[in-house]
Amino acid sequence: MKNPFPYADDNKRYHTLAYHLKEVFGRRVFKAVIDAGMTCPNLDGTKGTGGCTYCQGGSGAFTHGPLLSVPEQIQKEQERIHRKWKDAPVIAYFQAHTNTYAPLPVLRCLFEEALAVPGVCGLSIATRADALEPETVSYLQELSRRTYLTVELGLQTVHDRTAERINRGHTYPEFLNAYDALQKHGIRTCVHLIDGLPGEDTGMMLETARVVGLLRPGAVKIHLLHILKGTPLAADLVAGKIEPMTRDAYIQTVCSQLELFPPQTVVERITGDGERAMLLAPLWSIDKIAVLGGIDRELARRETCQGARFHETSV
Repeated sequence: MKNPFPYADDNKRYHTLAYHLKEVFGRRVFKAVIDAGMTCPNLDGTKGTGGCTYCQGGSGAFTHGPLLSVPEQIQKEQERIHRKWKDAPVIAYFQAHTNTYAPLPVLRCLFEEALAVPGVCGLSIATRADALEPETVSYLQELSRRTYLTVELGLQTVHDRTAERINRGHTYPEFLNAYDALQKHGIRTCVHLIDGLPGEDTGMMLETARVVGLLRPGAVKIHLLHILKGTPLAADLVAGKIEPMTRDAYIQTVCSQLELFPPQTVVERITGDGERAMLLAPLWSIDKIAVLGGIDRELARRETCQGARFHETSV
């Protein structure tokens, strides 16, 4: 049977990043992951210390580390990518910590360095809603006019009760203020969500998807909560205070969330990566192929796709 979803050239019933980038660039494009040596207002005491309860202190474990310069890190990533995809362009992905949490001259230097590397066709900048000063947003607008730019905002949940429990450090209204500022400046924004947060049931996760869908973001990333060694959540797991999602529950929840997003919104990620050596639970998440295949099969079984239950109503 022909795939009924219009934003796909394969069997996917949701709007993948691979499809989107081929539409924009006409070819395969990959992300080069960078650690620019940033910190976070939820780590340095400005908003809090310790970070979110699931955080090990950033994503640096997946990068070449801040000891290398930004151009050197990109070149290392290009070497890795080009072993399989010769000469493929890359998007410089500033991933670790909060990548707008520095004075504007510092940010300008980092981002311009990245854009100057041959083969870089855009930027993706991960940050927080409470780390976007007006002058930074204006500079991001300038960048968006010169290159393919995405600003990634970590929301995780629209429920402030959960946000307090995970020590996020800002409220949903604060997120909305930052999101609205980015939209007014024409900046493509990717909103991060996490399923399986402590205290949240399926209804709460679907409500987060419904509310975010009505914002019509350029993109979303859906993550599964990973419980990692050395985090406050690890202690809660050992104490029996939290229970990880099962694979079936995650698949069912994600499929229902996809139905609530507008079909134009790009789903940049549909499950997360947890470092195997540090992952305590859920261990089933290591088999990403099984999770992705399960989502594909469930969408087909339901005869549904992204946007099937999206409706234009007020938030």
